Amino acid sequence: MTAFGKLIRTTAFRLTLVYLFLFALFAASLLGYFAWNTRRLINEQITATVNAETGELVDIYTRRGLRILVLTIENRALRPGANLYLVTTPEGKAIRGNVDALAPGVMASTGWSETAYRRLDEQDSAHHRALVHVTELTNGFRLLVGRDLEERRRIFGIVAKAAQWSLLVVIVLGIGGGIFVARRVLRRIDAMTGTTRRIMAGDLSGRLPVGRSGDELDRLAENLNAMLERIEALMTGLKEVSDNIAHDLKTPLTRLRNRAEEALARSGSEAEYRAALERTIEESDGLIRTFNALLMIARAESGQARGNMDDFDAADVARGIHELYEPLAEDDGMTLRVRTEAARLHGNRELISQALANLVENAIKYGKPSAVVQPLDPAAASRTREILIEARREGDRVLLSVTDHGPGIPEGDRKHAVERFVRLEASRTLPGSGLGLSLAAAVATLHGGELRLGDSHPGLTATLVIPALSAAADRLAAQTPDVPQKVA
Repeated sequence: MTAFGKLIRTTAFRLTLVYLFLFALFAASLLGYFAWNTRRLINEQITATVNAETGELVDIYTRRGLRILVLTIENRALRPGANLYLVTTPEGKAIRGNVDALAPGVMASTGWSETAYRRLDEQDSAHHRALVHVTELTNGFRLLVGRDLEERRRIFGIVAKAAQWSLLVVIVLGIGGGIFVARRVLRRIDAMTGTTRRIMAGDLSGRLPVGRSGDELDRLAENLNAMLERIEALMTGLKEVSDNIAHDLKTPLTRLRNRAEEALARSGSEAEYRAALERTIEESDGLIRTFNALLMIARAESGQARGNMDDFDAADVARGIHELYEPLAEDDGMTLRVRTEAARLHGNRELISQALANLVENAIKYGKPSAVVQPLDPAAASRTREILIEARREGDRVLLSVTDHGPGIPEGDRKHAVERFVRLEASRTLPGSGLGLSLAAAVATLHGGELRLGDSHPGLTATLVIPALSAAADRLAAQTPDVPQKVA
């Protein structure tokens, strides 16, 4: 398709033609109304003038007779101008006036009429148009007073010519403007099309150009760029997950296979077979937990869990996790405490509970204070082995945090720590899959919030920041009995 063909097929050019047609129709209607109104105004002025002069001449005839009327018409007929006069006998013969010829039947009837005429002093046979009024006098005489319509025709011609030129200018400028707008839009659309083709070819880093005007195309490009960034992040995450699964799950699967071969090759008694099977089951459970965590992250990132959202109090979740993990923390030599206040939110309770549980498990597993920095004071040493779970409202957000006093995460590694299968150097010797923080971050994002990793001097504070219920929901919640604060 040629460039001009593409141009005239654009929506912008077609809309311009539609608007041009509507504007031209409106302009023509406006000029037509103006011309009609001008014609009506001129006719009213002529009618008023002729009526006044007819009344004056009839009064002269009534008071002073036919001879004075004839003399008056003779004097007025000699004046230059567009006025017409004629007095005829009852038989229709002209007595005095400046009219030489009229259309047939004009003098035969009284009243107003528009007629062709020829002046008495004209040598050619040209005919003009006039608006005349015929009055019957006493004794059968008739009086004609009128005015030439050349002025009306001339004004109407001026209006018509102005209308023609105006419409021509409107059409030319409209088409020119339409071509300019269509070309400008077409350039932007072509740029977007080129970018989308590169993206479809596999270059997910391509982005649509965004101008400075902030118009609808810019807003569309910004939204599409945000969508492309999301798609690129998902595709990158998918690639990373695939690579990480292939890398991190290869070791436990290989270990599982080697143990099974070893059991077949070396085990002879029932007890040895049972021990080998128990180790195999334990390794399989670890793999199942890893895949369950991956499926839960996928559910959170795809938004599938939004269908199970409800209103609940984050304090209840925090107290439930404390009750569940307090024995485990004590077995590991840690003290688990909880501090809550009423903090209602709207979300998936199961996923938020799982995310908070992951943070607590990480704190129990990695939050032990380093032996080289153990304080001498027994009370201070007890505080360093303490893990605090908090649930509180801060403005329009709900904060669910877990604070430990272990080695923490260096600031430069915190962004990297929430990626899938990432295990920092200090935790590589401990069991785990590296998916706990990834799941917590995915759950926070699903609820329109974020996971924050901060320093507790020493130690780590991991916080789920989730939007709280609206003010209307808070008013409804205020009608129910308050949940008393609890510090365990």
